[in-house]
Amino acid sequence: MQSLYLLSLIILFLSSSCTQNHLPTGNVIFIHPDGTGLGHWNAARAYHVGPDNDLNFDKLSHLAAYRSHQTDILTTSSHAGATSHAYGIKVKYDSFGMDGTTPIKSLSNKPYSVMIEAKNAGINIGIINSGHLAEPGTAVFLTTVPDRKLTDLITEQLVNQNAKVIFGGGEELFLPPFKIGFHKKPGIRSDGKDIIELAIQLGYKVIYTRDQLLELPPTTAKVLGIFSAQDSYNDKTEEDLKKENLTCYHPSAPTIAQMTKKALEILSYNHKQFFLVTEEEGTDNFSNKNNASCMLEAMKRADDTVGVALNFLKQDPRTLILLAADSDAGHPTTYASTTLMSKTEPLPASTLNGAPLDGVEGTQTLPFLSKPDRFGTTLPFGIAWVSTYDNLGSVISKAHGFNAKYLPVSIQNTDIFKLIFKTLFGTNLP
Repeated sequence: MQSLYLLSLIILFLSSSCTQNHLPTGNVIFIHPDGTGLGHWNAARAYHVGPDNDLNFDKLSHLAAYRSHQTDILTTSSHAGATSHAYGIKVKYDSFGMDGTTPIKSLSNKPYSVMIEAKNAGINIGIINSGHLAEPGTAVFLTTVPDRKLTDLITEQLVNQNAKVIFGGGEELFLPPFKIGFHKKPGIRSDGKDIIELAIQLGYKVIYTRDQLLELPPTTAKVLGIFSAQDSYNDKTEEDLKKENLTCYHPSAPTIAQMTKKALEILSYNHKQFFLVTEEEGTDNFSNKNNASCMLEAMKRADDTVGVALNFLKQDPRTLILLAADSDAGHPTTYASTTLMSKTEPLPASTLNGAPLDGVEGTQTLPFLSKPDRFGTTLPFGIAWVSTYDNLGSVISKAHGFNAKYLPVSIQNTDIFKLIFKTLFGTNLP
C-alpha cells in the first residue's frame, strides 16, 4: 500500500513537472523605452493626457519593480542592461553581449542570445530602434563585441544574422567614407566595407523613407530600413536646438510606432510566431541632455508604440507585451509648487535645493501645462533633474496579454530573459 502511495506521488510530480515545462507558446513584443523610470511616465501622463486620464502605458495590466544592478555597479549601462535582457545573466558595466571581454552563455546554456535562439528555432525575429542601429538596446540581441565603439563589427554582424526586420537609423555606420548615402552624408566605416550592399546580396530589401515603409507589403521576406544618417532625433539641449533651428526629431523619419506597426504586419504574416524588440532611444538621450520638452515628446512616441502593441493583441491574443527600461536616465521629477509657480511667469533656474529645473523651452522659461484634470483644470509644472547620468532610480517593468500573469512584483533585469524564453519556448528556467 505504501509503495502504491509513493508511486502515485512520483507520477503526480512528474506530471506536474512536465506541465510546467511544456507550456503554451506565443509571440513577444518587447518594448524598451530606454532610460525611463516612473518619473518619466508620471510627467508624460500629466502633460499628454492629464493627471486623471490614462496613457497606453497605464493600460498594461501587470507591474514590477525592476532591479538594474550589475556585477560591478548598482546601476547599469545600456549595453550591460541589454546583455542581461538578451542573455539572462548579470555582467560587468562595460559589456556588449559578453561579460566585459569574456564570451558568455545565456541562461538557457546557449552561446548566443534568446533572439538568435528563437531564430534558430524558426521563429521570425526583428529589431527596431529610433537611434542608430548599433545602439545596444536592440543590437545586443543579435551581436557580440568586446567594445560598444566597434560599430563596424556590430553593423556587419547585424546584417549577417538574417533577421526578418531591421528598422532604425545610422546609415553612415553601414557605408565607407568614400560613399555618400541616401541621406546625403558620407559613411564613416574604417574597414572600407559597404554593408548596405552586403544586405542586398543577402536578400534584404533596403528602404530609406517613411513612404517606402508604409508601402511595404506584409509578404516582405526581409527588410532593412535605414531612415536617417545618424539617429532619428537631435539629442541636444533646448537652448542648442533653438540656436541651431532644429526640432527634437527629424520630421522625415518614421516614428517608432509606425515602424512597429509595419514590423508586426510582416513578422506575423500567415500567423507565424515572432519575437520583436522595439526601442525608443530618445527617452534616454534627451534625459541625458536634461532636455525636458524633447524627453516628453520621446515619451509620447514610446507610449504610442505601446498603443500599437495593444491593438495587435486584439488580433492575436497569444502575444505577450513586455515593457522594461534598464536604468532611470536623469531621474526627472515633476516639480509643482502652489507658492512658487505661476502659469505666466518663468520658472527659477533650479529648485530650492539646487536641482536644475526645466520649463517648456529649458532653463528659466514658462512652466509646462498639464492637460485638464477631471475638473477641467490645467496645472503648471516643471521638470527637475537629478543628474545627466543613467541612475538606479525608479525603473519598472510592465506586462500585458499572454503570460503577463507571470511577471513578478519585483524582478531582476535577468528575469526579462526568463519571461521572453517562457513565452517563446514554453519552458520555465530556474
